[in-house]
Amino acid sequence: MSHPWYDAPIATPDAAVLAAARERQAQLTKPPGSLGRLEELGMTLAAMQGTQQPRMDKVWITVFAGDHGVVAEGVSAFPQVVTAEMVRNFARGGAAISVLARAWDARLEVVNVGTVQPLEELPGVLDARVGPGTANFVHEPAMTVEQLNEALAAGHDAAERAAINGARLFIGGEMGIGNTTSAAAIAGSLLGLPAAQLAGPGTGLDAAGVSHKALVIERALAHHRSDQPLTALQRLGGFEIAALAGAYLRCGQLGLPALVDGFITTAAALVAARLRPELTVWLFYSHCSAEPGHRRLLEALEAKPLLDLGMRLGEGSGAAVAMPILRAAAVLHAGMATFAEAGVSRA
Repeated sequence: MSHPWYDAPIATPDAAVLAAARERQAQLTKPPGSLGRLEELGMTLAAMQGTQQPRMDKVWITVFAGDHGVVAEGVSAFPQVVTAEMVRNFARGGAAISVLARAWDARLEVVNVGTVQPLEELPGVLDARVGPGTANFVHEPAMTVEQLNEALAAGHDAAERAAINGARLFIGGEMGIGNTTSAAAIAGSLLGLPAAQLAGPGTGLDAAGVSHKALVIERALAHHRSDQPLTALQRLGGFEIAALAGAYLRCGQLGLPALVDGFITTAAALVAARLRPELTVWLFYSHCSAEPGHRRLLEALEAKPLLDLGMRLGEGSGAAVAMPILRAAAVLHAGMATFAEAGVSRA
């Protein structure tokens, strides 16, 4: 049997460039360590790009959209039709991520991996529908193995498009009513935590709504709990979460850094990292979401997010807000003068 594409090796940042970057940082015109985490980020980006002139000028954003059968259990404050309506909003440029992508001059594409209704042709929206939303995972696995592989491949292809177009950073976003329920179920399955520690308000549930959501997740975990990443993803995931996992895996293979957004994307990152632990070196984490389960995921990944702004929108919006921090780290590492170049006396 041929090996699946995600078994191909993950790239390794250049250790020699990293050592030279450390040396360069020590000579830049500033007290050592005075730029804090920006110094470490700059050195990391140098090693990833194999140059002391790292650049974050070309950013590629893919938002994956998909619907969730578990919405039938009353786990969302918004109706299911909002997924498709938001895809149209992305296409028209009216969503938060659309605004940020324009402002940062980033390339934004939307990939429909599974709205319940097929969508008309929309500018900037690719049709890669794996099915009309996932099945209700309280009663049956969310997707078939074939659907899982198709959704993973949609993510692979997005990372590939980013690399072919010269992107230096990949941002994955998601849209899918019900997907915080799916992300919490995956997290519960892989981390062995009770749903009550992972279920949050999502689009705006009250306390009773959150308790109900936790019970729905527990019912699903009673049937489908697995510590195998792809099995958990197939039984409890969403098409857009699988696509994100596929995108992160392909980014690692291509040596393309990825900036992870919030709760949903971090659940996808956990799946990818459990499958290929060496991938985590290519992942940056943008922010700590207000969604309560996110901290648990970040702890499990030993991730240090760049921001904590109480955001919980998704779409890749938190990553787009954090991206200029990586851009700053790159330009500072590349552009600052050394003491010798500047004729500045050292301590």
